[in-house]
Amino acid sequence: MKKRIQHQQLSPEQGEPVFTFRMDRRKFFKALGSGITVTFSVASSLGADLLGDLTDSKDAEDQISAWIHVGENGLVTVYTGKVEVGQNIRTSLAQIVAEEMDVHIDSVEMIMGDTNLTPYDRGTFGSRSIPFMGPQLRKAAASAREYFIDLAAEKWKTNRKAIRIENGTVFNDRNQQTIDIGKLVAGKKLIKPINNAVSTKPVEQWRIAGTSVPKKNGETFVTGKHKYVSDMKLPGMLYGKILRPPAYGATLTTVDASGARSIKDVTVVIEGNFVGVAAPTLRLASEALYAIKAEWKTTPQPSRSEIFSHLKAIAKPEDGHDKNATGNVREAFNHSALKIEQTFNIDYIAHAPLEPRAGIAQWNGEKLTVWVGTQRPFGVQQELADVFPIPKEDIRVIMPDTGSGYGGKHTGEAGIEAARLAREAKKPVKVVWSREEEFTWAYLRPAGVIEVKAGATNDGIVSAWEFHNYNSGSSGIETPYDVANKEIQFHPADSPLRQGSYRGLAATANVFARECVMNDLARAANMDPLAFRLKNLKETRMIDVLEAAAVKFGWATATPAPNHGIGIGCGDEKGSYVATCAEVAVDPDSGNVKVTRIVVAFECGAIINPNHLENQIVGSVIQGMGGALFEWIDFKDGKIVNPRFSSYRVPRFSDLPKVEAVMLNRKDIPSLGAGETPILGIAPAIRNAISHATGKNLNTLPLVPAGLNL
Repeated sequence: MKKRIQHQQLSPEQGEPVFTFRMDRRKFFKALGSGITVTFSVASSLGADLLGDLTDSKDAEDQISAWIHVGENGLVTVYTGKVEVGQNIRTSLAQIVAEEMDVHIDSVEMIMGDTNLTPYDRGTFGSRSIPFMGPQLRKAAASAREYFIDLAAEKWKTNRKAIRIENGTVFNDRNQQTIDIGKLVAGKKLIKPINNAVSTKPVEQWRIAGTSVPKKNGETFVTGKHKYVSDMKLPGMLYGKILRPPAYGATLTTVDASGARSIKDVTVVIEGNFVGVAAPTLRLASEALYAIKAEWKTTPQPSRSEIFSHLKAIAKPEDGHDKNATGNVREAFNHSALKIEQTFNIDYIAHAPLEPRAGIAQWNGEKLTVWVGTQRPFGVQQELADVFPIPKEDIRVIMPDTGSGYGGKHTGEAGIEAARLAREAKKPVKVVWSREEEFTWAYLRPAGVIEVKAGATNDGIVSAWEFHNYNSGSSGIETPYDVANKEIQFHPADSPLRQGSYRGLAATANVFARECVMNDLARAANMDPLAFRLKNLKETRMIDVLEAAAVKFGWATATPAPNHGIGIGCGDEKGSYVATCAEVAVDPDSGNVKVTRIVVAFECGAIINPNHLENQIVGSVIQGMGGALFEWIDFKDGKIVNPRFSSYRVPRFSDLPKVEAVMLNRKDIPSLGAGETPILGIAPAIRNAISHATGKNLNTLPLVPAGLNL
């Protein structure tokens, strides 16, 4: 199997190209050092699932390169289309490989998110890296280990049972012979398919996986040597700026770029509604952009003050997608002793990543290389192929890491813009969005309206559940509670603002609404909110996290001080479970709400790296506090009116409470992703705590953007 590649890397210290060459894949591995390449057959492994709906490929195997290469020096190089956006999968996936191959973690290097070097991958989203890529790499590594044992047994003319591997050294226990795996595979040019039936190590035998291995190349982040796209620089590189519309829905009617073109060394590109400039310095590019005179046609757009009625009005009930309908919910509701009807409004919020969108593009004839911060390198490759009339195989997308994504970087706008400018300028071009551009033109977590009608018996059994979500999405819409009569629907609507994926997707909204209603039903039944939930649950994993959070929090004996309240919320998504307890203090004079303590219990199967998992949990909770309390996008007439951190508030150090994480290690369950689910419980827990403290039931996210009106 051959594939033409162009390999170019950037020096971590200088951000400059250090080598460029073209060769077929086997010659590339020879440059790394003689060794074994482990690949897989599409039809006989999990790789087929990872390929997904790859319908545009002439030959699916052309999209598959080596997963693992073992060099003569013992270095294990692992290839994956997954990318690193701060969630530490570089470390977790390296641990999985090191564990199964019996090599030292320091000998494992990851090549990630490079469309020329890694297997096709849909993208890094949906908490899929550990449950999908993890097993693939585990089987590849285990197959390699078994093959090393075969080689050693043949070399020493002994039984396989006498061979073992530790830290990359192969031992012959019969005569104490040893050899490093690099030396063992030296000169071998064999391609070994993955054995889908290979035995992988039981969790109880893990020595590297399951431990808090430090972050791979973590010292480069601490010292500042690690280069993100926004840090990188190529020789002769220009800086790009893009002319943005004055509002959503605006179209360009006339443009006069003569002022910009008169500036020395400035390149101007006008293609339809796309207008951009490139210049040797960022300042010169900004001056050139300012010199362009443009006129736009705008159209009426709904503002935030009317967004919720707008979304409800334009959503057609008959277009609703049934998720679950059982029994007769209307009859059950009418006969329920306790009834609640509530409407929840969910604001748009921004991802607010530390690093805004950034991309660098370089053309070499009709071949294009783009470095871009994205969660979907192969998706961006397709986006570029849709823009430029060249074969997709001539487009290389590299993701060198990006400064957080939270689901907000599925697309590659900055890379596409840079490529447009670089094609005309015939030089590399870098485009880095400003913070205002990021807030305005990146997609947002969808706004939505959620309507809930619920009924219960006097003794606390939920008897009716009707749940309608308008626009914000269907993820997490199903209830985990045992309800005989229910109807659940998602109703799509046309959003006036650009919207897309967000950490936890729509589950952040759906879980919020559901857990608020469950809390209010419990209060109506004069029951403890935890006991009420447990009474209506059969799912033992949800019960386990609720009980673990409650025990750590001291829920049963908690006696909040005056103007304090406690609340609880739970949820499940992507196969993992979370429960969150929160305590808040409400100042009766100012209306300020302060979260004073949070306990979150989380379970995602067998834990790969406890320290990194705890970081994910705590980070999710802190981010979730922003959406719960004060994050919201304000807009009017198609314009974002708070497009900067001075007017868009995210959690600050002064907002942070004590956060305690309880991690349930289920060694009997395969490892699952942890990037999304922990965020789900914090908003309802805070809302329910405010309700406990004040008696007020707040049903809009964010809850208190300007304090609580008492």
